[in-house]
Parts: sequence; structure tokens; C-alpha cells
Amino acid sequence: MKITHFGHSAFRIETGASVILVDPFLTGNSHFTGDLATASRGLTHIALTHGHEDHVGDTVQLARTTGAKVIGNFDLLMWLAAQGVENIEPANTGGTLKFNDFSVTLTQAFHSSGRIAPDGSVSYLGMPNGLVFHFTDGPTVYHMGDTDIFGDMALIEELHHPKIGLVPIGDRFTMGAAVAALSCRRYFAFDTIVPIHYGTFPMLDPNPARFIEAMEGDGGKVRIPDIGVAFDV
Repeated sequence: MKITHFGHSAFRIETGASVILVDPFLTGNSHFTGDLATASRGLTHIALTHGHEDHVGDTVQLARTTGAKVIGNFDLLMWLAAQGVENIEPANTGGTLKFNDFSVTLTQAFHSSGRIAPDGSVSYLGMPNGLVFHFTDGPTVYHMGDTDIFGDMALIEELHHPKIGLVPIGDRFTMGAAVAALSCRRYFAFDTIVPIHYGTFPMLDPNPARFIEAMEGDGGKVRIPDIGVAFDV
């Protein structure tokens, strides 16, 4: 199984039969230097944590051009359907969707989810979520989405035992470095931790240095992959 980080919260996960883009915010992502066609080659699924633009990103265009199945919260997917996305798999917090060689469970996340229209009106797009991916040919991956720490992370560990954590650290809109490190050390037995949601905008922490320091003796678990370069798990 291969994982590619495109910066911010965007990832490509390649399995034996599936190619998944998670939160495909590529256009406008200051860390992403590739092109949509290459990033989405062979795309079969798009999985979304919530409805903010820096996570939905290029979903509508990619879904239309590739026919990929879009996974996410019911309210968000109904909104996407109104934008012309046809191949949808709506779910809600606690639900699990099963596909050929993976399943994905929507967990809770402490954040918000909506879209502001040009006229200033706000569309509510359901609860934000984390995503836990179980694969037949690779380790379990937990993409936390945008969230603060919460005590029920302990239940996510108990239920799913994720080995790879994609963890927001940028502060202001998610938990910051010290709290993110606490969530990893207290609640999870990750083998690999990829910090996300930092450095993309001036309001976010610029780099993961404080997070690595806060991980203390577990700092060796932190992996900072080169943007756009796949790594094997």
C-alpha cells in the first residue's frame, strides 16, 4: 500500500484495487506543486472529512471527470449532489462503508462544517468527521480530519487500533502542536504519525517542529513525507 501527502489534509492512498483521495484540496493548496491529472490517476474513491473548502477542494471536478465514488457525511453529500456529483456513498457518524479491499468508518470530530455562499448565506453541511480506513493489504489509517482532542479518542483506539495517524497540528482551527501530541501519546498506539493541516495559510503554525518536540520520547514515530512523493506502508 502506498500513501502520498499532497500538503494540508490531502492524501492519496493506493491499495491493490483502489485509489482513494482524502480531502482533495489541491487547487489553491500552497504545498501542492503537481497537477490534478497525475494526482487523480486511476482514482476510484474520494473520501471527505467535512465541508470546508480546504477539504472538499477539487471534489466536484474530480468526481465529474473520473466518476470516482464520493464518501462522506450525508448532509455534505446531498450538497455535492446538488453540484452535479452523481456517484455518492453517504453515511454518518459511527457508520461503516465497505468496498472491494477496504472499509471506512466515520468517527466524530470536534470542528464545524459549512459553506458560505457569495451572498453571505451559510449552508450547513452536517457534522465533521474523522475517517478510519481498514485495508485488506495494509495497516489501518486514521485521518482525524479537523479536530480538537477528545476523550472518546480512546474508544477509536479500542475499536479500530489504527497504526497510521494523520493528525492536525496547525492550531487556531484545530488542536495545536502540544495538544495534538498529547492526543497521540495518551490515546493511541500509532506506529507512524503524519502531521497535517499546518503551514498552508499564514494563520497556521508554519512547520511541525513544535509537534515533534512535544512528542518527546515518541518523536521517532513522526514522519514528514516529501510532498507529492509516495511512501510504502
